[in-house]
Amino acid sequence: MNSEEPRQGWPAPPGLPPAGPANGGYDGYGGGYGAPAPIVVARTSSHRGAWIGAGATLVAAVIGVVGTYLVSSNSGGKSTPPVAQASATTSATPSGAETRGGDDAPSDSSQSPESTQSQEASAPPETEAPQTPAAKPGGMEEWKGALVITYTDSKDLDSAPPTESEIREENDFSVYPFGDHMLRPEEGAKALVWKDATNKTPSYADCARDIDTLGTDTDMKLKTGMVVCASTNDGRLARLTVKELAGLASDTRAVFDVVVWSR
Repeated sequence: MNSEEPRQGWPAPPGLPPAGPANGGYDGYGGGYGAPAPIVVARTSSHRGAWIGAGATLVAAVIGVVGTYLVSSNSGGKSTPPVAQASATTSATPSGAETRGGDDAPSDSSQSPESTQSQEASAPPETEAPQTPAAKPGGMEEWKGALVITYTDSKDLDSAPPTESEIREENDFSVYPFGDHMLRPEEGAKALVWKDATNKTPSYADCARDIDTLGTDTDMKLKTGMVVCASTNDGRLARLTVKELAGLASDTRAVFDVVVWSR
């Protein structure tokens, strides 16, 4: 018998499942050939994860290269190294404000001794303003004494002691003969004859009260014992008491007891 059907008990060819009714074999004999079983290739998840990780690394590298190229192009070929930012921790104060912590917190250099010394060194030195002499209060005696005024020797009562000024406009009073001895106010000076029933000697306040309203620049006749309140062409007040009259013509002279006050 030349049939090539496999006999019962023979081993199945390689790659074929055992024969049987479930595998398409002959009824009850188990020697028939069954349908070949499908080949299943199992793919492990580890291979898939490796490929995904490699792809992500490649994409990141490409993005980095492109970004570097764009930054280099915008900066004219000069790349700026990245600046490391110091981390700072924040802590809430009781009032709710945040304060920086850590040893790297910047300090206020304006409060440092070196900054204070630098500011003091650069500050311009303080200069004291020139002090002007205080004005003398009104009524202070600037000069007091006996004074001779002659026909040829006028006197400037604003100088101490009063003398004849070489500048004619600065002289205040002169004495000249005009039948009698006459007192002449000059260059803006004024005088008034003090008349008081009690023979009171006028004070600074008395002369200051009347000289501006009753003073005159006209000549006045002199006699011994007469008291005259006067104001100089610089604004000082004076009191002239006639002590002596002498001389004639160009020798005419009068001696006065004089007090000059500041005003």
